[in-house]
Amino acid sequence: MRSSSNKSLTRDEVLSRYFPHYHPVGSAETGLSGGGIILESGARRVVLRQHHDPCAPASRLLRHYRALSRLPESLAPAPCFYAGGWMAVAWLPGEVKADMPEADALAGLLYHLHRQPRFGWRITLLPLLEQYWQGGDPARRTPFWLRQLKRLRRAGEPNPLRLAPLHMDVHPGNLVHTPAGLRLIDWEYAGDGDIALELASTWGDEAQLQRLVEAYARRARLRPALLWRQVRRWRPWVAMLQAGWFEYRWRQTGEQQFIRLANETWRQLLAEG
Repeated sequence: MRSSSNKSLTRDEVLSRYFPHYHPVGSAETGLSGGGIILESGARRVVLRQHHDPCAPASRLLRHYRALSRLPESLAPAPCFYAGGWMAVAWLPGEVKADMPEADALAGLLYHLHRQPRFGWRITLLPLLEQYWQGGDPARRTPFWLRQLKRLRRAGEPNPLRLAPLHMDVHPGNLVHTPAGLRLIDWEYAGDGDIALELASTWGDEAQLQRLVEAYARRARLRPALLWRQVRRWRPWVAMLQAGWFEYRWRQTGEQQFIRLANETWRQLLAEG
């Protein structure tokens, strides 16, 4: 169900107009972007949500909806509603665990995603890095942050090894362990990009990432050393993306988790640089 109306609606308006036979049964608080509200009608459940960023254009949520519309249910929840700045997707029964899955299972999920038709829009990181710099707290715009941003701007993004549709926010909170297998939720950052960028941005320590790259290379019939070199080219970009996003969300929300994560990421960048 998709409405042609561009008018922003309140939650009560959406519930009364489009979900009159549903009632709230809880919240879907997954990931760092926040979740949504779980609605139930008989045996059916959906998750209703807005975009977490109040400054984001309305097109951002619509792109999220379109990405889900292009994906099979073996990868993501099915979208079922979009209107007035709100989107609803089918509820995925399963468990969200604290730890990342085993490397082979995760590599299989990502390889399955990367074999799908492209979304039709490219992921470019530099505009996001600039946005987070401008949107961060001026008191925290350090000379180091600016130097790193200028360095990446001069270098330019790595040439892609292999273009594919990407999720770009793979972490434990966005992975649902369903009876039918792993599924990914929260596709707001999805777009077309380098498969190595997806791997570089997947959460985990160095050893976990190396195991993931090796498992993925086997499935994709790529030389592990070649794929690992490309992942390492993207790592500075991903670290800056994460640090900038944490800073941006800290200024928006004032939540301590974001400043803590930002500080941890800056410490890692300083140690590497």
